[in-house]
Amino acid sequence: MLEMYKTDLTTNNTQKTTKYEKGNWINMIAPTEEEIKTVCENLKIQENFIRYALDSEEKARIDIEDDDNTILFIIDIPITENDEDNIIYTTMPIGIIFVRDDYIITVSLNNNNIIQNLNKNKMKNIITYKKSRFLLQLLYSNASLYLNLLKKINKETEIAESVLKNSMKNKALLKLLSLEKSLVYFTTSLKSNEVVMEKIMRGKIIKLYEEDEDILEDTIIENKQAIEMAKIYSDILNGTMDAYASIISNNLNAVMKYLTSITIILAIPTMVASYWGMNVPVPLQNNVWGFPMILLFSIIIAIIATIWLNKKGMLR
Repeated sequence: MLEMYKTDLTTNNTQKTTKYEKGNWINMIAPTEEEIKTVCENLKIQENFIRYALDSEEKARIDIEDDDNTILFIIDIPITENDEDNIIYTTMPIGIIFVRDDYIITVSLNNNNIIQNLNKNKMKNIITYKKSRFLLQLLYSNASLYLNLLKKINKETEIAESVLKNSMKNKALLKLLSLEKSLVYFTTSLKSNEVVMEKIMRGKIIKLYEEDEDILEDTIIENKQAIEMAKIYSDILNGTMDAYASIISNNLNAVMKYLTSITIILAIPTMVASYWGMNVPVPLQNNVWGFPMILLFSIIIAIIATIWLNKKGMLR
């Protein structure tokens, strides 16, 4: 998908456009080969910068191409994916390209909340010819989205824990494992984004005005808060997983202990019957009361074994 937006210099209203003009914002979501070539030909830039952002394994970084006078900012953004009945939290890269003083390009693999948030309210707060402000607004929106999703992860963790308290279901345990992986992805991406923002803060990459610096400082604070939250939630989740692993192991040991005790008790009558069932002369074989006496003997021995095992805590 390829869309272009332009802010009117007089009214500051941002609208869609089809013309390649100075000050445009070009938004590319999962672009086709034809769209990539069209944009690069019209803007006279290399295709590499666009393709970098389409690599799902690309890490957050800043790349400068002096020949084309272009700057590539790659940051990691949080996304949600549906997997059967579960929601999976993960990250993907998004590229923001400054083409001279003329254009801004955003490139992403899939539609995402960051771009959707920028498009809200009919682009009221977006001014496409202010490239630095645009980038900082996107970074701030990204940090805020991380915080919101971290709160959702924490809520889902609490729900999974309440389910586990009532019954040890594999589904709840797998949910906790999935959330733990999500927190690892979030922490790694947030730290990479922090490095990018600190480089921007030095003022050597793009020119920052006083108001821009305030926005960037707020963004860095939000990002640091998200890192701390992700770390805290991850530590809590790790402790919870370890605790439930121990509980499951203890429950299994208790079940095995109980079944072993029952097996011992049931083995006593079987052993007595085996002795008196041999094809050799045995005591009481000619006694009329032999069977009841042997049966009573087996029961008494089994009761004694039950009392002894219970005192040892094997039946509890």
